[in-house]
Amino acid sequence: MAEQNLESSRSSTVEEGPQAGIDEQQDLDGPGNPPKQKGRRRFVIIGVAAVLIVGALLFWWHSTYYEDTDDAQVDGHLIQISARVAGQVIKVNVEQNQYVQAGTLIAEIDPRDYEVAVQQDEASLESAEANYEAARVNIPLINVNTSTTLQSASSGVRSSDATVQQSQRQLEAAQAQVAQAEANNIKAQLDLKRYTPLVEKDVISKQQFDATVATADASRAALLGAKASEIAAEDAVRIARDRVVQSQAELTNAQTAPNQIKIQKAKADQAAAQVEQARAQLAQAKLNLGYTRIIAPANGIITKKSLEVAQNVSVGQNLMTLVSLDDIWITANFKETQLRMMRPGQKVKIHVDAYGRDYDGTVTQIGGATGSMLSLFPPENATGNYVKVVQRIPVRIDLTDRNEDRDHLLRPGLSVEPTVRIKGS
Repeated sequence: MAEQNLESSRSSTVEEGPQAGIDEQQDLDGPGNPPKQKGRRRFVIIGVAAVLIVGALLFWWHSTYYEDTDDAQVDGHLIQISARVAGQVIKVNVEQNQYVQAGTLIAEIDPRDYEVAVQQDEASLESAEANYEAARVNIPLINVNTSTTLQSASSGVRSSDATVQQSQRQLEAAQAQVAQAEANNIKAQLDLKRYTPLVEKDVISKQQFDATVATADASRAALLGAKASEIAAEDAVRIARDRVVQSQAELTNAQTAPNQIKIQKAKADQAAAQVEQARAQLAQAKLNLGYTRIIAPANGIITKKSLEVAQNVSVGQNLMTLVSLDDIWITANFKETQLRMMRPGQKVKIHVDAYGRDYDGTVTQIGGATGSMLSLFPPENATGNYVKVVQRIPVRIDLTDRNEDRDHLLRPGLSVEPTVRIKGS
């Protein structure tokens, strides 16, 4: 029976053509060997399993040792160039998207008004310095004058006191002379009264009587002179006392010398302050003159330019934006579940989508709050409809070697994919 079946199979093979014989030969490799198709399937299955195992191991290794995100971009300083003084623009030296270096003259504002202000403040400073010099020189002069006046007033008081004493003694002498003249006059008048009846009776001679009358008249005149001298001495005493009062007043006035010196020093200090004020005003005027030249504060590219010649600008008006390319970093928004092992100082590989190029970086800062909390309208979760959403934290990554971007290919806003080595770094 087996032979008949084999014979029929062969005959059918011959009838079906050469292709059927070839297929049969592929299925049968002899009576004692397995089919080759089963071996190939086994090899494929083993290869796929190996690939899956290797892939699983790579995934486990990558998820254990690395954290990455595609929510990241290049970040940098966008410097707003604004006018610090008001005026009319007379020159603009840059164009949109032009690269400029730090210190490049970007634009100029008409400086003539500010040059006049500088000249005025220079004149004010010279005037203030002259006033200060005059006030300063007057201090020793006033010191000498007041000292001399004080000494003179003190001497005047002492001299006036001496004059009063001298006048008092002269008054006393005049009063003594008056008393003596009165005594002599009384004696002379009494002698005249006694000699008058005697001369009438011819007891004494006419010559003797005439001598008595002359003596009485002289005594009366001497008394009047002594009284006049007494009055003059009293006037001298009064004048001397008035002089004492005047000298004491001059002394009191002279004793204000320290206050006068203080006043003059205060005037000098005020003049010195006015000098400093004038210098400050001059310095401000020179600064304003310098601000008419708008200078690039850093290397970068000019964008959002809105400045034209003959345009009137005001203080603080934004004129253009300077994109700094020297200080570039990466801001990567990692999920909060990715930050468990992330620390500053870890190494980062940064892939830039725009150029297909990788850069080396380092984690430098981890943000202090989530992006939602830093948004304009933070979410309000104190409701019954709260849904937990995985938050993201901004992480700053700096380039390890800034010379890698010496050609300034990195621009703020470019998308990047950072991969942080969180273990084994």
